[in-house]
Amino acid sequence: MGILRDHPELALFVCLSAGYLVGKLRVGPITLGGICGTLIVSLLMGAWAEVTVSDDVKTIFFALFIFSLGYLAGPQFFANLNKKSLRYFTLCLIEVVCVVGIALGLAEAFDLDVGTAAGILAGAATESAVVGTATEAIGKLSDLTQEQITQYQGHVATAYTVCYLFGLITIVIYTSQIMPMMMRINLRDASRELWEKMRGSGGGLESDEREALPNMVGRTFLVTLADGARVSDLEQRFGNRVTVEAVKRGSDIRTPPPPDFELTLSDLVLVVGRRSHIIDAGRHIGPETPAVPGLDTPLATKQVSVTDKEAVGKSLDRLTTEHPEIASGGVYVTDVLRNESHLPATPETVVQRGDVLTLVGARSSLGRLASKVGAVVKNDATDFIYLGLGIACGSLLGQVVVKFGDVPMSLGTGGGCLISGLLFGWFRSRTQTFGAFPPQAATTLKDMGLAIFIACTGLVSGPQAWPLLKEYGALLPFAGIAMVLVPATISLFVGRKLLGIEKPLLIGAIAGQQCSTPAITSVTQVAQSSVPMLGYTITYTLSNFLLPLTGPLLVGILGA
Repeated sequence: MGILRDHPELALFVCLSAGYLVGKLRVGPITLGGICGTLIVSLLMGAWAEVTVSDDVKTIFFALFIFSLGYLAGPQFFANLNKKSLRYFTLCLIEVVCVVGIALGLAEAFDLDVGTAAGILAGAATESAVVGTATEAIGKLSDLTQEQITQYQGHVATAYTVCYLFGLITIVIYTSQIMPMMMRINLRDASRELWEKMRGSGGGLESDEREALPNMVGRTFLVTLADGARVSDLEQRFGNRVTVEAVKRGSDIRTPPPPDFELTLSDLVLVVGRRSHIIDAGRHIGPETPAVPGLDTPLATKQVSVTDKEAVGKSLDRLTTEHPEIASGGVYVTDVLRNESHLPATPETVVQRGDVLTLVGARSSLGRLASKVGAVVKNDATDFIYLGLGIACGSLLGQVVVKFGDVPMSLGTGGGCLISGLLFGWFRSRTQTFGAFPPQAATTLKDMGLAIFIACTGLVSGPQAWPLLKEYGALLPFAGIAMVLVPATISLFVGRKLLGIEKPLLIGAIAGQQCSTPAITSVTQVAQSSVPMLGYTITYTLSNFLLPLTGPLLVGILGA
């Protein structure tokens, strides 16, 4: 015990390691996750060893977490501020109004202190960032003594832990099991049906599946039927949906052949395109042959971030029509990455600014297309000039105090860095030529920043945990369940009856408004499809901005 008290850094990383181990424990589809596991372990260790950690450590790591969160969400957040996403924005507003209203109601009905009320909101909404913004806001209440501030900040962590556990279980079971029954659908069948409608054929895949018959293929054919046909004529015959990448005549190989190149009997032709078009092309060229040495020309792959305003808001099918380099130029979109989520690359998938398209095809055509729709994503090292400037701007913004009547309101470091991260991430996405902060680095910094902050909070709050549990033990589970069921049920009704959102997308959107990664993971497992993710990404991005701001809002109202 003494070594932990004398070396808080040792206690900190023990909590981190043991907490993530606890977070891996699974009961059915439910896992606590590393953050909740870390908080549980740190609360226990804090109560046992009474470890003291400097508040500056919490502030620094929380700033890193919240800025990284905003940076990752920035491009999609601003892209979603449009008429098409207004119906999803409505769901996020329902979430915010409900959780703040219920928290205020519980505080009034049960005479809760500001820390307990804020912890209930953070835990029931399963939004860890609220712990930080609320804790910081409590520290700025001028009418509290330092002892009261410490006590109430400890109550935030304890109430969060209990409510998070019950809120997490509730949202996972409600979205993945109960909602499909309430809407009288088989989630798997509904998702497959919607996928088929979106892409024209085929069904959805699970996250660990790959197509047994890939959509884009290359095949070699022996010319027996296309004698005398020019390459351009052959490609145009199939609507420029296939491309002739190479032709072998004797020992001579043309890669790629010119458009006016004429095919002759016994030529070997490498054709690339969608599988259905390739099969059709083979019927007009000749029999398929095994792979021919020297003819199997490798295709290049590039990831391009969409920054061109002319491409934003258009479907992949429309981009194919407007840019001849796609398909007719031998370039194919095989994946769409949006805010760390892979979306189906269907003809109906609408491209947004900041989306990362995976392009496969001829190197020359790839370069031309990349320059038209955006910028090639490079795995650059983190630009610490941009990162440091962003966090500094966020910290300054958080110090601004605005009074609403007699209630002083400020964003604090957390809210300021969140807004700064959104703006800096969005600004970076417009050009991709400066301010590099690779997604892997940003995700690591986000996860570590939150984990260290939570561990520090738990260690300091441990001594206050047991008295709070004895006082409000029955209320906390009830609050965790109620604050999930009320907004989710209202959103389900509004989404179906008033907004007309497709059922699989609505279930994903409700998981997103709750910012619940375990919930969407369980939903996609039940659906055996990534289709619900299309609704999840929009509300998740919006709620990640709105919910952390509810912490200072609630504290400001109750502390007035």
